[in-house]
Amino acid sequence: MDEKWLLTPEEIKLSYGRTEKSRVGFSLQLKYFQINHRFPISQADCPDLALEKISSQLNVSVTNIASYFDSENILKKHRASIRAFTGFRPPANADAEKALTFMVGNCFSESDSISKILQDWYISRKIELPARSHWRRITATAKAAMHEQIFRELHNRLSKANCTALHALLDSSEDPLLFLKSDPGRASLETILLEVEKLNIIQELNLPDHLIKDIATSRLKPLYLRAGTESAWDLKRHPEPISLSLLALLCLKRRGEIIDALGDLIVQLVHKIKRRAEKKVDKRLMKEAKEIHGKGRILYQLADAALKNPNGVIQDVLFDVVDRDTLDAIIKEYKANGPGHKREIQTVIRQSWSGHYRRMLFPILQTLTFRSNNTHHKPVIEALDYIRNTANNRQRLIPAGAVPMAGIVPDDLKPLVVEVGGKLNKMHYELCLFQALRERLRCKEIWIEGAERYRNPDEDLPQDFGERRQHYYSLLGVPDSPDNFIAKLQAEMRDGLRILNDTLPKNDYVSLREKGSNRICLSPLQPQPEPEQLRYLKKFVSKRWPMINLLDTLKETELRVGFTNRFKGLGNREILSRETIRHRILLSLYGLGTNMGLKPVLSEGEHTSYDELRYIKRRYIHKESLRAAIADIANAIFDIRQPEIWGNATVACASDSKKFGAWDQNLMTEWHIRYRGRGVMIYWHVEKNANCIYSQLTRCSASEAGNMIKGVLDHCTNMSVNKQYVDTHGQSEVAFAFCRLLGFELMPRLKNIATQKLNLVDVEDRSRYQAIEPLLAVKSINWELIRQHYDEMIKYASAMKTGTAEPTDILRRFTDDNTPQHPTYKALSELGRAVKTVFLSHYLSSEPLRREIQEGLNVVENWNSANAFIFYGKNGEISTNQLAEQELSVLCLHLLQISMVYVNTLMIQDVMSEPSWRTRLQKRDLAALTPLIYSHINPYGAFKLDMEQRLPLVA
Repeated sequence: MDEKWLLTPEEIKLSYGRTEKSRVGFSLQLKYFQINHRFPISQADCPDLALEKISSQLNVSVTNIASYFDSENILKKHRASIRAFTGFRPPANADAEKALTFMVGNCFSESDSISKILQDWYISRKIELPARSHWRRITATAKAAMHEQIFRELHNRLSKANCTALHALLDSSEDPLLFLKSDPGRASLETILLEVEKLNIIQELNLPDHLIKDIATSRLKPLYLRAGTESAWDLKRHPEPISLSLLALLCLKRRGEIIDALGDLIVQLVHKIKRRAEKKVDKRLMKEAKEIHGKGRILYQLADAALKNPNGVIQDVLFDVVDRDTLDAIIKEYKANGPGHKREIQTVIRQSWSGHYRRMLFPILQTLTFRSNNTHHKPVIEALDYIRNTANNRQRLIPAGAVPMAGIVPDDLKPLVVEVGGKLNKMHYELCLFQALRERLRCKEIWIEGAERYRNPDEDLPQDFGERRQHYYSLLGVPDSPDNFIAKLQAEMRDGLRILNDTLPKNDYVSLREKGSNRICLSPLQPQPEPEQLRYLKKFVSKRWPMINLLDTLKETELRVGFTNRFKGLGNREILSRETIRHRILLSLYGLGTNMGLKPVLSEGEHTSYDELRYIKRRYIHKESLRAAIADIANAIFDIRQPEIWGNATVACASDSKKFGAWDQNLMTEWHIRYRGRGVMIYWHVEKNANCIYSQLTRCSASEAGNMIKGVLDHCTNMSVNKQYVDTHGQSEVAFAFCRLLGFELMPRLKNIATQKLNLVDVEDRSRYQAIEPLLAVKSINWELIRQHYDEMIKYASAMKTGTAEPTDILRRFTDDNTPQHPTYKALSELGRAVKTVFLSHYLSSEPLRREIQEGLNVVENWNSANAFIFYGKNGEISTNQLAEQELSVLCLHLLQISMVYVNTLMIQDVMSEPSWRTRLQKRDLAALTPLIYSHINPYGAFKLDMEQRLPLVA
C-alpha cells in the first residue's frame, strides 16, 4: 500500500460520526491536503487507487463519491475541520504579496524553482496553497518580478564604460549578435580567425567578473535562452536595463563557449596534422617496401659468409650470397617499422607545420591563457609563454636552456630538435610543444582561463566537500569508513570466485583452453524463436488500427499526458492562446523529429504559416523543455503499464550508441573509425520494455562509458536504475569503479571475454581456486591504495552525482597516459578490477545472467532500428551545422518515438483486455512482448488521390 495514503488511528477517529460516503470523502480530502497542501476540486483530482485504499482502511465499500463534491456546505464544513486538525489557514491576498517580496529578495542565491520556493514559503507559515488558477498567476508574477530584479541588479553592476560598449555593439551597422551566436565551422584557418575575432569582440567589452558570481545558475538559464533567441533589433525594443543585461549575459555565455571551441580546435588540429603525416609516410613506405620472407635465413647466410671471409670485399663476399635488391628491400621494410619511422613522420609534420598549420594555431596561442595546478606540467606553461613572446621572431634556432625539454620533447625526437651546439630547432620544438599541450588539455592537466569544459579541474569537484563530507557519503549511500567498504567488497569477491570455482567443472557452456592467452571458451547463446502468438497479435493490432498517422500518435499522447505544458515562452507573457501554441508546437516537433523540417508539415488546409512555426521553434522549443516533456511521457508509460502484461517495475536499463550522418562544417561531426563515414553519435538509454529514458548527442570519439554514467544520473524519470547493460565500448575498469560508488551495477557484454582475468583478494587465496587457476591474475588487489584514496574517489563520484562536472570530463582525467600524475586513477583502477572480478565471476557461472544482458541489449538494438523509420527526412542525415539544432533534432526524434511507444502500449493493453487474448498469450509470449512496433504506423502523412482534380496548367 502506498504510504502517503495511509490513515493514522487518529485520522480514522476524526472521520467518525459521518455517513460512509462522507467518511471516505473527508478522509480523501484530508490525505490529499496533507500531500498537496490544497484541497481537491473533484474526485477526478484524486488517483483512482486512492479511493480504493481509503475505503479499505475505513472498512466501507464506496466506489464513487462524485456527489460528495457537489455539496458545497459539507465540503466547507469538512475543510474547516481539516484546517483545524492540520493547523493551516486559508490564503489571503496579502499572503501573495508577502510571498512575492520574499521571492524577489532571495532570487539570487536560491537554486530551487520559483514554484518550489513559493510552496515552501506558504507551507512553512501553515498557509493553504491557493487554487491552481490563482497559483499560476502568482508564479507568473513572481517570475516577472524576479527577472526584473535580476535585470536591475545586473544593470547596476555594469559600469558606464560597459554600457557604452554594449550600446555600440547593438548599434553596429550589421547585426553583431548573428555573428557572435554562430557556431564554429570545421577545423580550418578561417574558423580559427573567426572564433578569435568573436572572442576579441567580447573581451573588449571588459565585462566585470563579479557580474553573475552570486546568482544561481538555474536563475540565469532561462535568461541565457532568451538572449540567444533575440536579435539586436529585438533587444533594442526593451528598456535599457533589460537589453544591456541580456546582451551582457549572452556575451558571458558565448565567451566560455568560444574558448571551449578554441580548445577543441587545438585538440583536433594537432591530431589532424599527425594523422595526415602518418598516412602520407605509411603510404609511401608501403609502396616502396615489400615483405621479405626468410630474413632469419638471409641473416645466417650473411653472417656465415662474413666469418668465413673476414678480409674479403663486401661486393665479392656478401653479394654472392644475397643480391643487392633483397638487401635494399630489407632496409626499406625496416624503415617502415623501425624507430626511424616516428622521426620521419615528425619531419613530414614539420613541413606542413611551417607552411600552413603554424599560422592556424598561433592566433589561438596569442588569445588564450593556459594554466596548470600541477607543478609537473609547469614546463609546458613556461614553454608556451616563451613561444608566445617570440612568435614574431624569425630566428630558426632557440638558444640552449631558454626553454625546458623535460615533459615536452620525447627522447626519440631529440635528434630532430637538438642541433649542433645544443640549440633547438624552433619548428620541431613547437610541434612537440603543441603535441604535449594537446595531451594535457584532453585530460585537463592544463586548463584554460574563462572556459567552461576546459576550466580549472578543481572547480569540477564539490567545493564544500571538507565541511559536508558526511553529506556526500550519505548521498552516494556508501560507508564513510574505507575498511567497511573494502570488507564488503572482499566478501563479494571471495563468494563470486568460490561459486565460479565450484560450478565451472560442471558448466556445459564455459570451459578453459589448456594454453594461449585466450583461455576462456564461452559457448554463444542459442537464439530463441519469436513466439508465434506475437505475430498474430501484431497483425491484430494492424487490423484494428490500420495505418495510423505518426502525427496522430503524437497528438494522442499530448491529449492524454499534456506534455506541451512543459514548453513555456521565454518572455514573461503569452499573447497567443494556449491552444494555438499547442497546435503549432506539435507541428514543429513532428517536422523536427522526422527530419523533414517545418515547411513540409504545412499541408493543405493548415492555417499556420512557416514563419509562425519558426517563431514557435525559436521561442518555445529548447533542450530543457524537450527533456522535461520526454520525462513526462516516460513516466506516463510507467504509470499506465499493467503489471500482469509487462511485469513489475524494472530497475534494469540498457544503453548503446547509434551513428547518424551529419553535415561536417562543424566541430561535432567526426569520421567514425568503426562504422565509417562522417557523422555524430546518439547514445540511448532504454529499459527492457522499450521505454527510452534518456538520449544524448555526442561525438564519434566520445567516451561511451562517460555517456553511460551521465544517462543513469541525469534522466529525470521515475525509474530507479540499479543495473546497466552495455556492450564492450561502454565499460572500463574506471567505469566499474564509479558505477560501484554511484550505487548501480555495470553489466557489460564483453567481446573480448576470452582474454579476461580474475583478481584475487589476497595472493594466499590462490590455492583455493584450482579449477579457475589459469584465469587468476598474478597480482592481487592493492587494497591499501584504495584505502588511502577512498576520500578522493568519493569526491569525484560526488561531482558526478551532484552535476558539478560531466562524467565524460572526469573520465578524461583518468587515462593510461596520465597515470603517473594521478594516484587516484591507480586507486580507481584497483577498485574497478575488484568490482569487475565480482561481475565476471557471476557472468561466467550464470547462464541466465548472460541471457538477461543479451536480451537487454537486444531491446536497445531494436530501438536503434526504429530510428530510421521515424527520422527519414533528408536521407536520415542531420542537415545542420549548428550544435543547438542538432540537439533539437535528436530530442524531437526521441519524443516522437517514445510517443509511439506510449500509444502502442495502450493499444496492446486494449487488445489484451479481451479474454480470448489474455488466455492466448503464455508466459514466454509476454516476456517477448514489446510496444516498439510500427508496421501499423504511417510516418509520411496522408495521401489523397483525386482523379477529378487537375493542376492549373495553361497548355
